Amino acid sequence: MYQRIDGSQWRHVFIVGDLHGCLNAFAAALRAHHFDPWQDMVISVGDLIDRGPDSPGCLRLLNRPWFFAVRGNHEEMALDALREGDRQLWWLNGGAWFAKLSETAQANVKPLLLSCEQLPLIIELHANGQTIVIAHADYPSAQYRWQQPVDEHQVVWSRDRLNRHMRGQGGSIAGADAFYFGHTPLKTPLDFANQHYIDTGAVFGNRLTLVQVQ
Repeated sequence: MYQRIDGSQWRHVFIVGDLHGCLNAFAAALRAHHFDPWQDMVISVGDLIDRGPDSPGCLRLLNRPWFFAVRGNHEEMALDALREGDRQLWWLNGGAWFAKLSETAQANVKPLLLSCEQLPLIIELHANGQTIVIAHADYPSAQYRWQQPVDEHQVVWSRDRLNRHMRGQGGSIAGADAFYFGHTPLKTPLDFANQHYIDTGAVFGNRLTLVQVQ
């Protein structure tokens, strides 16, 4: 469930919002930040795939030594579809791109999709003297602790905390300096207490959010 990363091994560290197949937008954002793959790294909040133009290309980022990601709900839907054979939920949520691939292309992409099962749900990043926690939708506890058991479904799917923030009823999560989440497409990034929501709906024509934390 957890992965720990020491940011001191890299020059610059970035966190990127939901890609959803928008590989060109991601490449453009990296160029704008003068990203150097030999010195810098990126952590994704998940949802690499579906809806956008290049899900296979975004999946191949997982083979890059500078790219890290937590598992999103779209990776979860893909894994469920491939394991159980019922692809309706995935298809309805943007997964039909897989069916449109040739048999050869499907055979090449399927191992990448299955490898998403090995992605952590939560990354603990140490950068600039801070403890930063990255998860797809939420860290469903009032207190963060390394290797603490939490509800996996809520980590990947829950919008309850964000909805409470929007009603003015949210608060900080203790145990870490900052938390970065995606999952819910927004017009602009939103910050509440020590939580940052950075899915700005790039796949719907909005700007992709790339945040430099070191």
